[in-house]
Amino acid sequence: MTFAFDNAPVWLDLLGVFFFAVSGSLLAARKNIDIVGSLLLASLVGLGGGVIRDLILDSGPPAAFSNPAYLFPPLLATVLVYFLFTSVQRYTSLLILFDAGGLALFCMTGTVKALEVGMHPVAAVLLGVMTAVGGGLLRDVTANEVPQLFNPKDIYALPAFAGAALTSLLWVAGAFNVLTAAAVATIVFTFRVVAWRRSWQAPLAVHGWHRRSLRKGGSGDGGSGIEGRRD
Repeated sequence: MTFAFDNAPVWLDLLGVFFFAVSGSLLAARKNIDIVGSLLLASLVGLGGGVIRDLILDSGPPAAFSNPAYLFPPLLATVLVYFLFTSVQRYTSLLILFDAGGLALFCMTGTVKALEVGMHPVAAVLLGVMTAVGGGLLRDVTANEVPQLFNPKDIYALPAFAGAALTSLLWVAGAFNVLTAAAVATIVFTFRVVAWRRSWQAPLAVHGWHRRSLRKGGSGDGGSGIEGRRD
């Protein structure tokens, strides 16, 4: 029996929103943003990916605006971080862990929702990845951080690609159910956390080039701040 998005427990999707929202509030607390900004950042990261997904699918008003239940996880995350952050401040890995949890859930739910409306499996994978990374991208840009998606010292999108691709393959094979969904989420979460802890990196955009910062006052690249050389 295949796993239908409409029949999935509502808390599964809300849990993904909550995980991402906590990461947003944690980032706000680390940057000394006030509680209103924390709530806005939590809402942006928790709901942003789903809003992008629903707008692309053109399936009516996004769930974040049509279902009031989606507003509760960001509020809960903001309150929890407000009262607990002083006791967990030293655990910098918390943001990564919550972000990884949201990534694992959203790459699946985004892919499944796309497949349910008849989107091609490959396109569904891309939409699943966009759903997973969209909120984090909005969070980091808004907070004036280097987006994890574009951080050369980290792997962010690859776990989402892996999860979305596995979801699509299992769906096409008729083997996507509660158990396999849990397995995919575990794989994505583990991939993301291990990649962060071990500092795994994807290859650079151009093979054989090394980036090095220009010395202050240097020239030769039009002031871009990046210079390349071949071995």
